[in-house]
Amino acid sequence: MSEYQYYEFLAIDRPLTGRQQAEVRALSTRAQITATSFTNEYHWGDFRGDPSRMVERYYDAHLYLAGWGTHRVMVRLPEAVLDPELAERYCVGEQVSAWTSGEHLILDFTSEEEESSEDDVERSLSAIAGIRAELAAGDLRPLYLAWLSAYGTWERDEDAFDYEEEDVLEPPVPPGLGSLSAPQRALADFLRLDDDLLAAAAEASPPARPVQHDRKALAVWIGALPAKRKNALLLRVVEDDGAKVRWELLREFDGGGTDQETEPGTERTVAELLDGAAARRHGREHQEAARRAEERERREQERRREQELHLNRLAQDLEAAWGRVEDSIGTKKPREYDQAVQLLRDLRILAIRDEHAGVFAQRLAHLRERHQGKPSLMKRLNDAGLTTE
Repeated sequence: MSEYQYYEFLAIDRPLTGRQQAEVRALSTRAQITATSFTNEYHWGDFRGDPSRMVERYYDAHLYLAGWGTHRVMVRLPEAVLDPELAERYCVGEQVSAWTSGEHLILDFTSEEEESSEDDVERSLSAIAGIRAELAAGDLRPLYLAWLSAYGTWERDEDAFDYEEEDVLEPPVPPGLGSLSAPQRALADFLRLDDDLLAAAAEASPPARPVQHDRKALAVWIGALPAKRKNALLLRVVEDDGAKVRWELLREFDGGGTDQETEPGTERTVAELLDGAAARRHGREHQEAARRAEERERREQERRREQELHLNRLAQDLEAAWGRVEDSIGTKKPREYDQAVQLLRDLRILAIRDEHAGVFAQRLAHLRERHQGKPSLMKRLNDAGLTTE
C-alpha cells in the first residue's frame, strides 16, 4: 500500500490575502502556496491541516488523492446559488455530503477503492473545478454524477451498502447526462463512475439545453432593479465579489430554477439502475466478443489465403524448394536451420494437400539420414514434428 498523498486547493472567486497565506503556510512548510493555490505531495507523514476547514475558510475547490485508494473533491459555493435542501437530496452517507458554513454551501464527494492504480488518475484540480460554475448556473449534473458514483461502488464492493438501499429512489435526473462537459467527465473519471452505469442513468436524461440569455431582456430587468440594490451590488463587485454577484443575478433572472427535469413517479431505484448497467455491460461485452471473433475469423481467412498462395508458388517448382532447404542447412548456421525447418513444414502441408505425403516422407527420411551428424538441426526437426515415425 502506497503512502502517497496529494493535496490541492484553489481560490477561484477571491485570492487569499497575505495574512491568509501566512495562516495556511503555518500548516505546511513544504507546500507550494500562492494567492490562489495550495499544492503539496506526501510520500511519508501527513498534512496537519483539516481540508474541510480550509475550504470553509479559504478555498473554493479541493482535490485529494491517496495511494491507498481515496479520491476526494470538495467545492464551495455561495449558498444563494444552490439550495442546500436540493443538494441534500443527492447526498449518500460519507460518499456525498453537503453542509453550510457562513454564506457558503460545501459539497464533498469521495470515492474509495482499496486495490486501485493511481498511475493514470487526473491530479489536476483545474480539470474538475469547472463543475463549480456549472452548479452555480443550475446544472445539477455534477451532483447526480457524485450520487451515481457512490452507489456504483456497490458493483465493486457488495458490502458497501445494506440491501435496503436497493429501493432508494434516484434524485432529480438533470438533462445532458449523455453529453457531459469536460469538467463533468473529469469528475466522473476521478470518482470512478462506471461508463455502463452512467449510460443506464442517461436513458432518462433529455438532451441539455444551451443556456442563452436575451441581452435586451436582461438589460430591461437590470434597469428595473432598485437603485439601492444596484449600488450594493456594484460595491460587492468592487470588493472583488463579482463572480458571486453574477451568479446571483443570473439565477434570479432565470427564476431561480435548475435543470432538473424528473417527472414525479418516474424515478428509478438504485437496484434498477445497477441492473440496467449490468444488462448494458453484458450486451456490450457480448458485442465486443462477437467483434473479436469476427476479427479472428477474418485474420484466419487472410492467413489461409496467404498460405494457399505460398503453397501454390512452392508447387510450381518443388525441386527448387528442396534445393533451398539443402542450401540453408549447408550454411550450418542456426538462423538458416530455422528457415530450413519452416520451409520443410510448408512442404509437408503442400504434400498433404496434393496427396503426395509418401513422397515427402521419403525425401525427409533421406534428408535426416544425410544430416544426422548435426544435432542442432536434428533437434529443430524433432521439435517441429518432422520425423520419420
